[in-house]
Amino acid sequence: MRDLQWAMAAEIAAGVGGGGLSARTVAEAALQRIARLNADVNAFTAVTGERALAEADAVDAAIAAGQAPGPLAGVPFAVKNLFDVEGLPTLAGSRINRDRAPARADAALVRRMRAAGAVLVGTLGMGEYAYDFTGENSHEGACRNPHDLARMTGGSSSGCGAATAAGLAPISLGSDTNGSLRVPASLCGVFSLKPTYGRLTRAGTFSFVDSLDHLGPFARSARDLALAYDALQGPDPADHGCAARPAEPALPDIGAGAEGLRFACPGGWLARQAGPEARAAAEAVAAALEALGGSLRPGLALDGAEAGRAAAYLITNSESAAFHLDRLRHRAGEFDPDTRDRFLAGALLPAAWVSRAQRVRAWWLARAMEAFAAVDALIVPATPVQAPLRGDKVLTIGGETRPLRPNLGLLAQPFSCIGLPVVTVPVFRPGTLPIGVQVIVPPWKEGLALRIAHALETAGTAHAGIPALCRAA
Repeated sequence: MRDLQWAMAAEIAAGVGGGGLSARTVAEAALQRIARLNADVNAFTAVTGERALAEADAVDAAIAAGQAPGPLAGVPFAVKNLFDVEGLPTLAGSRINRDRAPARADAALVRRMRAAGAVLVGTLGMGEYAYDFTGENSHEGACRNPHDLARMTGGSSSGCGAATAAGLAPISLGSDTNGSLRVPASLCGVFSLKPTYGRLTRAGTFSFVDSLDHLGPFARSARDLALAYDALQGPDPADHGCAARPAEPALPDIGAGAEGLRFACPGGWLARQAGPEARAAAEAVAAALEALGGSLRPGLALDGAEAGRAAAYLITNSESAAFHLDRLRHRAGEFDPDTRDRFLAGALLPAAWVSRAQRVRAWWLARAMEAFAAVDALIVPATPVQAPLRGDKVLTIGGETRPLRPNLGLLAQPFSCIGLPVVTVPVFRPGTLPIGVQVIVPPWKEGLALRIAHALETAGTAHAGIPALCRAA
């Protein structure tokens, strides 16, 4: 097996399950890497070392006793710190939540990863209360991009992007409300899956916007993403938003290829977000379409994306402000000022605006489903640019200077608003930073998106590169 730092989750599970590798050896190696590299990338907020070794020993003991260790046997994983982890306060990237009592039990998805044999190595930094696209947290410090420490990781699942890209954990679990899985995956050069809204349970996590929140995995390959996704599926009455659908495993069909599928890169507003400064995004999409080699539908405008994004903003602001209203009244000074001001603005939104946003949301979903009558998948850039420098406040899109913080996610937001499943695949060009491409498919077709991602990886178009920081370590 290759160096454990870059071994895929599937390789680790095969080695541990087959008896050629101990889960303790894998856990010890992961903890050593975290100790060596986390000071550079600032991904972890807590390292669960003793727990990880105990869980690894339990996996090894189960194998020794002749028991099936699970499909993720011995695979290290970490979680965004809005997941409950027994014995730790659930921070959600905030200062205020440091006063919370430690969680009494793990979040549902943490338990499902454990049941599959995975080993928890820690919790990961994030934007305050998940309201962030940059990875710059005023309480915990900025996460740093392993490909260039001077650059952003993206957010709000910033620690997930950094830790997965740096090889500190083969799999991490994050959340996505308006793009918080896809933006860090794009800027850090890894794979992520935002499932259909309601596919994965959110029980035991700290909410941002209940009607928009999704949970999902990061990984360094499409197969590993599918391996984690299959372990995480299943209905859960503890989450009112979790659909009562049986698991639909993605792994059996992941290698089926893209032959016979129909694709489109939509025009209209989505295309107008590009310009000379978006060259990397445009080239990544072109490379993906060329590699897929399927039927390309030209001229698909997909009208409504801009309105969908606007609706997402209004719903996000109003719903999150209502959730945080008591904290705003009594502890406003303990918020990051930028986050606080967004919540305050949301609290002042007229109800009529929010009601209209919900109607627009339904209309936009209908437009997207009309597009899927003509194509199997949409191929769209995940971010308009590669990773900006930390501290940047503006970016240029289509020749226009705009505030950076809200606009890093402008290509992701429209598809969160309507709950569609999306796999982000990383595309590299020699001598450049990574950038991601979104593979967007109809509801409940995560397996199709993972199959397309795997086809791109097999073609050599998509891959998670090894950052120079980690090659030198």
